[in-house]
Amino acid sequence: MPKAWKKDDSPKEKSAIKVIATNRRARREYEILDTVEAGMVLKGSEVKSLRDAKVQLAEGFGRIARGEAWLHSVHISPWLSTGLHDRIDPDRIRKLLMHKNEIERLGSRIDQEHLTLVPLSMYFKDGRAKVELALARGRKDWDKRQAIAERDAERETRKVMARQISGKDHG
Repeated sequence: MPKAWKKDDSPKEKSAIKVIATNRRARREYEILDTVEAGMVLKGSEVKSLRDAKVQLAEGFGRIARGEAWLHSVHISPWLSTGLHDRIDPDRIRKLLMHKNEIERLGSRIDQEHLTLVPLSMYFKDGRAKVELALARGRKDWDKRQAIAERDAERETRKVMARQISGKDHG
């Protein structure tokens, strides 16, 4: 049997993920408890804008209503070549695609624990637009300062440990 006809026995490659946008502000202002991936219902010109990374996640949030998940306040800029009659509202509410039991689980946790659904990042996975959402609890100002202080202290201890390991610190 010629080599070209043989079945490829190599392991399947990992799915290619191309990050479009991240919401760095969410990690600063919220305590992230759990994350979930969801697909989105988009129009054609919105997909083209996403490929050009014309999206803003900072003000976005998710909501569960009537057994469906929705993404609010995420701005996807209109595609420049789109005609005036085909223009789509850049701030429209977009439906999220998730399993029903996952939506119910998120909805019950949001109601019981008074949590928020916040978009962390948007990306293409195997050619499909996905959004990573987080179940999060809002931080107070002192929580933010405390988190920054902990992060700085951890960074400082890593530096000291690295210096000791490399032998540069003799004191």
